[in-house]
Amino acid sequence: MIVNDIKIFSQNVWKNNLIVNTILEVKANFNIIFIQEPSWSTIQSIPSSSNCKGEFLVGVINHSNWLTFARTSETENDYLRVVIYVNIRLSSLCFSLHKDIINHRVIILVSFFNNNNIFWLMNVYSDFLYSALKYLKDTEVCIWNLLIMTGNFNICDNLWDLSFPHHSSISNDLLIIADSFNLELSNSTNQVPTRYSDNKHDSNSVIDLMFLCSGSSELDNHLIYPNWHLTLDYAPLTITIPIDEKNINSTKCSIIKDSDEKTSFIKDIITSIRNINISNLLDVSSLDRVINKFTNGVENAWEKNAKVINITKYSKSWWNTNCNRDLKRYRSSKSLED
Repeated sequence: MIVNDIKIFSQNVWKNNLIVNTILEVKANFNIIFIQEPSWSTIQSIPSSSNCKGEFLVGVINHSNWLTFARTSETENDYLRVVIYVNIRLSSLCFSLHKDIINHRVIILVSFFNNNNIFWLMNVYSDFLYSALKYLKDTEVCIWNLLIMTGNFNICDNLWDLSFPHHSSISNDLLIIADSFNLELSNSTNQVPTRYSDNKHDSNSVIDLMFLCSGSSELDNHLIYPNWHLTLDYAPLTITIPIDEKNINSTKCSIIKDSDEKTSFIKDIITSIRNINISNLLDVSSLDRVINKFTNGVENAWEKNAKVINITKYSKSWWNTNCNRDLKRYRSSKSLED
């Protein structure tokens, strides 16, 4: 699969499931959707060993055309305030949620691979207590190639809102955090508010921000859509981040599903496991030796059975050995029955 650019859509939905459903249905031309303040609700009842009536599965909205990345929560007070949806068209880029690096209800960090390099995306909802900023300020987070940090920061400042008369110290903290990730503040192409007040005593404001990779040609190029906020107080932000074709994998190693190579791969792993002695796991060192032997066995099995596959714009993820067989038969017979 060849990807020329990544189109990102970001909006605070204020716990409105209808808006989220609408976005997922009508914004299919976007690749990635950042949502702040999603609604957490009961998805279904699941079987339980402790309750004959089952237990309620609580989560965010899922959609068949989107991969959902959200941190699970056990209590209502811990419900996540951010979620990322990735269009299934980009599933080959191996997107992953990284709770091992950032595990917080108001920040979500997702990575994807591209030409043997890893890139990062961060979605933020910083509440009126600035929980996200305090967490990022007090936590050592070492990541590189962060393409974008965007979301609802709840900070009014004349640095990004000319109608606001003041500059705050919390804004300095935000800029320092962005700089630590090699990011710069992006000013929108159209200088309009991102939050629209329903109270005549409060003015509209700019509190939804976007930070992009420092020196990027896309800086000061994102758009705000005031007409798209519908029944919400918040307008969405969009940006298109180009990705050069040279940075997209043109080949990959793979084992085709249901192929002879897959059967051989599994047999080789089973053989390597049988050759490992696990009867003397007396200490950490012996455990390390067993793990290393198992890892080497899997790597050797992979190198033996995996094949290099060329990826073109015509490549299909569902193509398998049966397709090869049927295509070969048709080319030989030239019969419409084949």
